[in-house]
Amino acid sequence: MSAQPQVLRFRKPTNQENPEEEKPKPPPPSRHTGILQDQLRRAQRRPWVPSFSLAVRLLLLIRVSGAMYTNITDCDEVYNFWEPLHFLDQGYGFQTWELSPKYALRSWAYTLLHYLPPQVAKIVAGDKRAAFFGLRIFLATISVLVEAKFYRTVVEKINDRVGRYLLFFLLFSAGMWNASSAFLPSTFAMYTTALACSYAFVPSSATNDNRTLAATLLFAVGGIVGWPFALALAIPFIFEELFVYSADTVAPEQRVPWMFKRAVRLLRAGLLASFIFIPVIAIDSLAYGKLTIVPWNIVRYNIFGGSERGPDLYGTEPWNFYANNLMLNFNLLFLFAMLSLPALAVTYVVDRKRLGFYTPTAEQSSPFTLLALRLAPFYLWLGILTLQAHKEERFMFPAYPLICFNAAVCTYLVRGWMEVAYIKITKSPYKASQSLIFSNFTFSLVVASSVISLMRILALWHYYHAPLAVSFEFQMTELPRLLNATGFLPIVPADLPEEDQPRIDLTPIKEFDLTLCYGKEWYRFPGHYLVPNGIKVEFVKSEFDGMLPRHFEESIPEDDIELGGVFAKLANRWWLRPQTRFVPKDLNDLNKEDPSHYVPVDQCDYLVDLDFPLHPSTSLNEPRYAVQTDIWERAFCQPFLDASHSFILTRMFWLPGETWQSRNEFGDYCLLRNKDRVKMKELEVARRFGRDV
Repeated sequence: MSAQPQVLRFRKPTNQENPEEEKPKPPPPSRHTGILQDQLRRAQRRPWVPSFSLAVRLLLLIRVSGAMYTNITDCDEVYNFWEPLHFLDQGYGFQTWELSPKYALRSWAYTLLHYLPPQVAKIVAGDKRAAFFGLRIFLATISVLVEAKFYRTVVEKINDRVGRYLLFFLLFSAGMWNASSAFLPSTFAMYTTALACSYAFVPSSATNDNRTLAATLLFAVGGIVGWPFALALAIPFIFEELFVYSADTVAPEQRVPWMFKRAVRLLRAGLLASFIFIPVIAIDSLAYGKLTIVPWNIVRYNIFGGSERGPDLYGTEPWNFYANNLMLNFNLLFLFAMLSLPALAVTYVVDRKRLGFYTPTAEQSSPFTLLALRLAPFYLWLGILTLQAHKEERFMFPAYPLICFNAAVCTYLVRGWMEVAYIKITKSPYKASQSLIFSNFTFSLVVASSVISLMRILALWHYYHAPLAVSFEFQMTELPRLLNATGFLPIVPADLPEEDQPRIDLTPIKEFDLTLCYGKEWYRFPGHYLVPNGIKVEFVKSEFDGMLPRHFEESIPEDDIELGGVFAKLANRWWLRPQTRFVPKDLNDLNKEDPSHYVPVDQCDYLVDLDFPLHPSTSLNEPRYAVQTDIWERAFCQPFLDASHSFILTRMFWLPGETWQSRNEFGDYCLLRNKDRVKMKELEVARRFGRDV
């Protein structure tokens, strides 16, 4: 026998019928096609980055949680958007001066976009409270899809690692937690801006018309349907489209024709985007009963309002307001976002290969220029808003995803500097490629910023969630107590499993004719969606002396509606509520108080008030109702942070442990029950329906 070794050869499966059709697998896509390019381990496989579907699942978990638990941070969200939507839905609610046809600063077209989700939620759960959270979950879902698309664009067009940092910054930042499910035009503009940047971050070229059209349409939708000032975020995109070669190579003699073609393309996209005005103007004109261009009304009031009018009537803030606010909401990420452009300049000097191996000629655009244009919108937006005297947190919402993007880019560039320094010291690219220093740096930054954001989110929930908790207890505990006391609810066996217990029907509560009042806490009212039907909500006089909302007219004679020609006639057939055309005489744009918007406190059955027992502050219009035990009793109270008497660090972030929490002081955010009035109504309803109390 032969002593030669035997060899087995294995062949992969082939197409036995048509071997000639066997095709090799396509090569994996290059990992070095983005603006920023890794220098270590260039020949190895690309770093792990979540797919679009995985990003959606991760974001959905966080965003839906935010929709369920985040606070309402701005009274403008309630009175200018939740209340008009509730009015379209239920036929009653509060009306602000911005919603008067005389001023028309709020778009009914934007509100109408959100009409269907609450209807679906009510069908599924049969409750207004479910409609409130149903709309929030809908908004959170929109945010998830937009953020995931934005993230994947950064992965493909900027860099894998930058995209991965961006995803985690979006996931865990307190700013995105607050903004993603808010019912505000600035949140809508945040969606459209992030989605527009998903196209604008693709380098412009002569053949890529879709990029120009999609980005232009999305910026326009954000400005026309949402908030007109958000169009400022499109300025770097427009500049690139008109003046920067981007992905094109243009000979000097072709520059003028090239610019002309680009301008024509942008103009064509802009003209197409202008058609968005048609449905918006049509809906708002139907609602207000006259030709109405809400975006122009907003610009006119805020910029051309004159010395007696304008946003400054509603408060002014110092120049550093946004810096302080963004430090709270983004902590380390805000610092890195602010340093992103300077970091790019440093990279140009110390790590130029990070942005490509070629030296651009006069016929090409530098990748540094392209990346600078993608970093610029955040700086532009922050600069514009900082120059305005009237400042509010929600104004920054459109740029929130861009803050995360700028921070991700800066993180990557700093990592590049560390690689360059390590190689210079060790003189060994191989050792650098094996070192964990760089990944530990970025991992530590992601974890640190996420933990700080989590502490901020927990602080907001623990310290300021009381207004929503009070509204929940009012509906789920106090009103059922009244119905139980008067025999309107069936007796449920104590041992009946929770899943078998009948749903509480609050419909009979209208028989009590209850009034829920807000005084100095008017700006924390969470909206009628969280107050059951049959409960009237009123204001009592406090030290606030500005313009409070009024109730929408629930029914008015047709003759009292200010007609506006063809739009009013069409509205009679096509619009949901004719009362939106009514011009109230008790609303003004000068922030002047109208006494008709108040009721006497002795007409209130329930009162929501905040009391600080350790540092009480009283006045004629703001007595300590919570200690007037002969009139009021506490139906439910929840701790609420006394920020002015708490340690600065522990009031900004939730820190566990008695050592830290003892540095905070809390007041009582209470639902107060008028003992005599409520008891009298219990007896009256029981007598009327022949029940024992």
